[in-house]
Amino acid sequence: MIESQSELKESIIRNWVTFKRVMPEVTALQDAYSMEVYKDGVISGKHKRLMALVGALVSGCRGCILYQIEMALELGATVEEILEACTVAVSLGGTMASAQSGRVVEFLTEKGLMD
Repeated sequence: MIESQSELKESIIRNWVTFKRVMPEVTALQDAYSMEVYKDGVISGKHKRLMALVGALVSGCRGCILYQIEMALELGATVEEILEACTVAVSLGGTMASAQSGRVVEFLTEKGLMD
């Protein structure tokens, strides 16, 4: 059976909420830093999320991949932009990023954004 990317993402969120409850002083700092980093600046927040998706794909971070897709979509990224970002990751990360790009396709399919 193929792992549900949506279920994986929800599990990661649940565990992060628990971690935040146990370690609020650390996670508050990380949350504040992330909000600052990903806000619109010279580079738009959407493009920063697509950049982060490339990094997540190359490093193979499942949770990061799913989170960055979700955030990019919320900021108006299209499926085509997300898939093009995947091509950049594949050029940098080879077969490992190629395999992780399948996770992107599966997640977008689960969300009804791809056939």
